Amino acid sequence: MSLPAGYTLREVTLADADAVAVHRYPEVGDTAERPPYAAWLAGALAAGRYLGLMAVCRGEVVAGAGLTLLEWGPTRGQPESLRGRLVNVWTHPEHRRLGLARTLCAGVLARARARGIGTVGLGSTPQARDLYLALGFAPQPAEMKWEAPR
Repeated sequence: MSLPAGYTLREVTLADADAVAVHRYPEVGDTAERPPYAAWLAGALAAGRYLGLMAVCRGEVVAGAGLTLLEWGPTRGQPESLRGRLVNVWTHPEHRRLGLARTLCAGVLARARARGIGTVGLGSTPQARDLYLALGFAPQPAEMKWEAPR
């Protein structure tokens, strides 16, 4: 897939950590979450544990998608030790419905395959479900979550 005319694609860099944190936490009520995430992301980028792409229009980042690389260990039928988690998929409201998220996600998944990563998971919103299904993701009804008491 390609981007519409007027848009360019680029890799996420260390200088983008704050912008990606805003993509992850776009709500005003989430501003306190941004600095710790930006700090984590800078370290993950430097260590090669995160890769991402951004779409730019007229010099402004208008969409992004990333992949967190997880040391998972080989499992039955999957000898590779790394897995990916698709994260930070975001498109500015004025640039939605142009295929930007689809192109960015496909690009991130291609980079995962190039690194030998054959399994990628994600958490989806109802609005994004059709996009992820079209990209080949399948629902996993058995996933559960545990959080330590605070």
